[in-house]
Amino acid sequence: MKIAVPAEVDLGEPRVSATPDTVKRLVGLGASVAVETGAGLKSGILDADYEAAGATIAATAADALYGAEVVLKVRRPTEAELSSYKPGALLLAIIDPYGNDEALATLARYNVNAFAMELMPRITRAQVMDVLSSQANLAGYRAVIDAAAEFNRALPQMMTAAGTVPAARVFVMGAGVAGLQAIATARRLGAIVTATDVRPAAKEQVASLGAKFVAVEDEEFKQAETAAGYAKPMSAEYQAKQAALVAEHIKKQDIVITTALIPGRPAPRLITAEMVASMRPGSIIVDLAVERGGNVEGAVPGQVAFVGNVKIVGHLNVPGRIAASASPLYAKNLFNFFETMVDKATKSLAVKWDDELVKATLLTRDGAVVHPNFAPKNLATTSEGAA
Repeated sequence: MKIAVPAEVDLGEPRVSATPDTVKRLVGLGASVAVETGAGLKSGILDADYEAAGATIAATAADALYGAEVVLKVRRPTEAELSSYKPGALLLAIIDPYGNDEALATLARYNVNAFAMELMPRITRAQVMDVLSSQANLAGYRAVIDAAAEFNRALPQMMTAAGTVPAARVFVMGAGVAGLQAIATARRLGAIVTATDVRPAAKEQVASLGAKFVAVEDEEFKQAETAAGYAKPMSAEYQAKQAALVAEHIKKQDIVITTALIPGRPAPRLITAEMVASMRPGSIIVDLAVERGGNVEGAVPGQVAFVGNVKIVGHLNVPGRIAASASPLYAKNLFNFFETMVDKATKSLAVKWDDELVKATLLTRDGAVVHPNFAPKNLATTSEGAA
């Protein structure tokens, strides 16, 4: 088995798909690993570190990819990259399939067996492969750090001879993996934290971290979670009631962090321009959903926008802002999934095509888009199936 680890061509992507630790593990499975020179530099990993773990260093991506049966990446490859792929190669990456039908067709045209790591089912055996959770956890942490960096006051209460500095008030909207980590981080920094979510199970999780839960807890709220643990789209009536509650609450907050995403759909709008305008001068909003349209009116992807006296932080690829922590977690997710595709007795590839993890993540095979939510005949209902 030859495994290729090319450098990411997207200049905004500092993460890498393998680390010396996972290279060592891959070699232990019987693989040879070729890493493109410089692939790990933005994550603090030198070529020499990979070589010491058993990898060979390739001068170019094409050299790394030559003859590779498996390709590990962070982002979906471009067509230019695909021209160097071996037909039938396995690709493990974050593919971003929603709304990218042409990109999926291109993967199929190059006869790549593409696995979308973000489609990994949230079941017990797949927890160690869950890239959404590993990366969202870091995004939630970094969101608080970014907010603190933009905020012109201290977060914890400080009592001094000259007077008392009050604790900052932080409101986290969405208590999934990113939101819960944001709550925990803000609490560690000494802020007074409140949080909201439309999933009933979140209330107890928020309370366990020492934050106060804020939500309209009616009958619809009690049914607002899918079997997979995601938030359901809420009715217009509920959204109006929740928006009124949030609008009043948000006026008193110093920092707001929004994390709401629904797979296959645009990010729900949680904060309107009127809510932004109601906030106190110097307040900070961090929109972690900005890449999917944003939770905040006025958020600008890739920028810190000034809206009146409020800063709206819209950084892209927030996990990548701490790549030296994100890459090892992502690489371990990839390794744990790839390990299920190897016959350890013969040290050869043995993909179990009927395995539930494979079926859930496999997008393209044998020159066709095969995932039921993205195959051409189902394109009209992709969003409904994904939700």
